[in-house]
Amino acid sequence: MPEIFGCIPWGHHIQIFSYCHSIDEALFYINKVAKEGWSRSCLENHMAARLFQAQGAATTNFSRTLPSPQGELAKEILKDPYHFGFLTIAEEHNEHELEEALIANVTQFLLELGKGFSYVGRQMELQMPGGQTFFPDLVFYFIPQHRYVIIELKAVKYIPEFAGKLNFYVTAADELLRGDGDNKKSVIYEAVTGKTIV
Repeated sequence: MPEIFGCIPWGHHIQIFSYCHSIDEALFYINKVAKEGWSRSCLENHMAARLFQAQGAATTNFSRTLPSPQGELAKEILKDPYHFGFLTIAEEHNEHELEEALIANVTQFLLELGKGFSYVGRQMELQMPGGQTFFPDLVFYFIPQHRYVIIELKAVKYIPEFAGKLNFYVTAADELLRGDGDNKKSVIYEAVTGKTIV
């Protein structure tokens, strides 16, 4: 029997195996309970929100751009969808209004992002040595991985040109923000359709 099985209470095991539809899903929740110390009600909430399906649904290129096991660890910081019920903005809104609402509720936003995130800033000026200047919408730091997270907000349907712009943000963040103890390859969220791009 895997050692991790003994790290969580029997009641959690019963709940997990009663709910889950695959071994992968069950092991996902067992690992989460063991690592994050979820109570049974917390586990119920995450299963009701279909966290396993949500984290598996986000589109990334982590496996190609990050060395193992960092690619797998990076996937764990994602959720799809995020729930922003705490925002009070009109259904029809622009990027600036969305950004203002998220920053006005930054505590709830950090809680929705998950454990280990810290807020660094918004519209930070990143000026490259060649003179190019970039202003990513939001910058966070993911403490467990020592990695910057750039969030770019869009209130329009995704178009491929967004990915090129985001690649510049990754380069700028790695060049200008990354310190000696930080990992390369900043993570970028493109908040357009609920999918994630790196």
